[in-house]
Amino acid sequence: MKSRSPRLAARAILVHEGRLLLVNAYPGGQSDLWCAPGGGVEPGHSLPDNLRREVLEETGLQIGVGPLALVNEFHDPKSGFHQVELFFRATLTAGRIGPAWTDPAGIVTARRFFAPQELAQIRLKPDSLAKVAFSASLAAHYDPLEVIVP
Repeated sequence: MKSRSPRLAARAILVHEGRLLLVNAYPGGQSDLWCAPGGGVEPGHSLPDNLRREVLEETGLQIGVGPLALVNEFHDPKSGFHQVELFFRATLTAGRIGPAWTDPAGIVTARRFFAPQELAQIRLKPDSLAKVAFSASLAAHYDPLEVIVP
């Protein structure tokens, strides 16, 4: 296996009206795994600009980007894929979740806000996301390297 550089991604921790925004980014509903909206960073654009673009594409919502809250990383030992994700606190600035929206890339199949008590009933990555999202602390956290989950 050839060694390669980790992929960098930016993700939003958007808590609005006491609920956390999550997406299912598996075309055709192939998985029940939920995650924070966001994605790969394009070179030459700032992390906040990348994050605003990704969230708009994946959810149709516009956000303000706040401080770094969480660093997460995962890898696939077989393929050598390794991703480092930077999660930023975010605020909703425009838009709403509605039935007419579709992801132009066709990757995100569902997006919705979850109340804290609902999070225990779904598969969610990274494991520390809910704790960080609803924490009053503004300190950034690190979620240790783990093997990728399908």
